Amino acid sequence: MNYYVLSLFPEMIEAGMKTSITGRAIEQGIINLYSINIRDYSKRKHNQVDDYPYGGGAGMVMQAEPICLACEDIRNRIGRSPRIVYMTPQGRVFNQNIAKELAKEEELVLLCGHYEGIDERVIEKEVTDCISIGDYVLTGGELPAMVVMDAVSRMVPGVLTNEDSGADESFEGDLLEYPQYTRPQEYEGMSVPEILLSGHHANIEKWRREQSLLRTAKWRPDLLEKAELSKKDIEFLKKTLAE
Repeated sequence: MNYYVLSLFPEMIEAGMKTSITGRAIEQGIINLYSINIRDYSKRKHNQVDDYPYGGGAGMVMQAEPICLACEDIRNRIGRSPRIVYMTPQGRVFNQNIAKELAKEEELVLLCGHYEGIDERVIEKEVTDCISIGDYVLTGGELPAMVVMDAVSRMVPGVLTNEDSGADESFEGDLLEYPQYTRPQEYEGMSVPEILLSGHHANIEKWRREQSLLRTAKWRPDLLEKAELSKKDIEFLKKTLAE
C-alpha cells in the first residue's frame, strides 16, 4: 500500500504514522508513506494556498490550483489515476467495511482540508471519495486521515504480526469484541472468569461469542441489526435479555 497524503502540515502526518505498528510497517516497506505539502504547489507569494470565499462569509477557503497540481503530480508519478479520498464531515461515515474496501487499493491519496474547506471544483475534478470519521468538526483533515490509514493498514497483509492479529477484533461480523484478561488472575478482588482458566477451548469460544453478543446488545444495539447471527445467537439473546 502506498499512501500519498496532501496536507498543509505534513510533519503532523509523519509524526503520527511513523510509530507503533504502522511505523514498523513503514520501516519494513510493507506500506509506503509520502507526505506532500500542498504549499509546494502554490504559485503565489509566500506559497499562500487560501483566499476569501466568493459570496462572503467567515474564514478562508483552500484554492483549487495547488491541490489539483499536487494530484496531477501524483498521477504522473505513478502512471495512473488513484483513488483520492477527501476527509470531510460531509462524507460517508468511516467504518470497518470501508477500511477493507480501501485496503484493496495499491495507492491511496488522502486530501486534508483546512480553514472553511476546499474549493468545490477540487471535489468535482479530483476527488473520488468523501469520508468522515464522525459527526463533529476538527481543525483539519490530518487526524481523520491518520485514523483511516491506521485502520486500512491493519488490513494490508504483513502489517500485523501474530501478536497484533486482528482476526477477532471489534466490528468483525458487526459485533464488539469479547472481554480480555491477563495476569494476575485476581486484582483488587476481581477474578478472571473461571471458564478462561479451564483449558476447554470449545467452551471458551462459546463464552466469548456470548460475551460479544451481550456487549454489542448493551453498548451498540444498532450493530445487531446487520450482524450475522445464527439461530443459536438469536435464541441466546432473547433468553438472556428477557431475564
